[in-house]
Amino acid sequence: MATRRTFLTTSAKVSLVAGLGDLGFLAGLPRVTAAEATLPASAVRFDPGIEPLVRLIEDTPRERLLEEIGARLRHGLAYREVLTALFLAAVRNIQPRPIGFKFHAVLVVNSAHLASLASPDTDRWLPIFWALDQFKSSQAANVREGNWTLSAVDQKAVPPAHRAKAALVEALENWDEAAADAAIVGLLRTAGAHEIFELLCRFGVRDFRELGHKQIYIANSFRLLEVIGWQHAEPVLRSLVYSILDRVGDPNPSQNDLPADRPFRRNLEAVKGIRTDWLTGQPDGGKELLIACRQGSALDTSARAIELLNRGVAARALFEALHGATGELLMRAPGIASLHATTFTNAVRYAWDRIHDDGLRRLLLVQNAAFLPLYRGQPKKDGVLLDELAAEPLKGSGDEALPELFAAIGKDTLSASRKTLAWLESNPDPAPFAQAARRLIFLKGRDAHDYKFSAAVLEDSVRMAPPWRNRVLAASVFNLRGSGEADNPLVQRTRAALAG
Repeated sequence: MATRRTFLTTSAKVSLVAGLGDLGFLAGLPRVTAAEATLPASAVRFDPGIEPLVRLIEDTPRERLLEEIGARLRHGLAYREVLTALFLAAVRNIQPRPIGFKFHAVLVVNSAHLASLASPDTDRWLPIFWALDQFKSSQAANVREGNWTLSAVDQKAVPPAHRAKAALVEALENWDEAAADAAIVGLLRTAGAHEIFELLCRFGVRDFRELGHKQIYIANSFRLLEVIGWQHAEPVLRSLVYSILDRVGDPNPSQNDLPADRPFRRNLEAVKGIRTDWLTGQPDGGKELLIACRQGSALDTSARAIELLNRGVAARALFEALHGATGELLMRAPGIASLHATTFTNAVRYAWDRIHDDGLRRLLLVQNAAFLPLYRGQPKKDGVLLDELAAEPLKGSGDEALPELFAAIGKDTLSASRKTLAWLESNPDPAPFAQAARRLIFLKGRDAHDYKFSAAVLEDSVRMAPPWRNRVLAASVFNLRGSGEADNPLVQRTRAALAG
């Protein structure tokens, strides 16, 4: 175990920015290596090996859970065991309708895990402790709202192997909850993860209900299953399918023509007109799509995306423009809708990078373009445009200048954005900025969206060319935490929990 002197020396090297918060109280816990965090390995019942830890998380009062987990970590409990039990407890105890509010206890687990992966070994426990506490809050809300629990599957209704895939597609297309629940279990017993992922992604972008959370949940679930093991997939995918079929009070969409479904139905046909070699093309030219997202409708933006692909613009250039459009939304209309434009686009991009089916990849890209005006609502006339954002000089340089820009967040956020742009244009490696942003989320974050948003935007920025990357990161400060904000009360609770 590291001594306090060793930890402080290490922390000084990895924190990268002086004065942005001390996480030294985590030194008492075992380090989590990147390899350990990454490698896969009536009420529904889980694997006997993980069930006792799940029950501990479920049954321990919120005010004692961090202390109980901290004690077990000091006696050898592994990171992946905690991650697995937390996710399964959330899946079993939080109703995925609506796919927001209390259900963020499920959605945030992957974001907390990504924050852990991207952090120095010394910092990796705090996001998971935050997610544990978030679960207890949402579990209490679930009890107040009826105490929903994921039930055991009706085994008699599970279709045979040769019928499982067709049965699931039919049930999803008909919005038939009972049939879909049984069919996903049958398909899981006969198909691989990638086949199921591709099938569900088609339905994850089908409608705009729940602000895009359906696709977000798909991406987060499969990412976590890669870490905790496919043997835990059945309860997760049952919860996921149930969420996909949430109609939020609408009549059955298979029997009605509703606004939330129209972009998908139109684009199913429209994407067939994209040139066959659409994956090749020029690496720039996406700015026209950014402009379309400012004022256009869902029809306008999807049509423009198809036009640009057929004109020879590369698909990846269009994704950069879509990431740029989400950043511009943050500057022009900060709030819950623009935040989810970022996390939805992150989920679509994750799927697009992994899916093999050519038609589905076309559909994902064009649906992403169609959804951004829906996040925007009526065109905004205020706020700075992404391509017109001007850099503002900093007093210092290098890592020493970062505290200046983070101190401005929340006080003069537009100035902080301009200072961020100046810093990124002078420093080709954005890693110090990203690390400082994550650390402030650990210390100041108060909402699941802090973790979800920061994980998404920092991950996506790595995929972008510097001109787009710098401006998207500069826009991100409109939803990051500033150094002048008070620490999250959970930080003090975690200090006390880990002191024993």
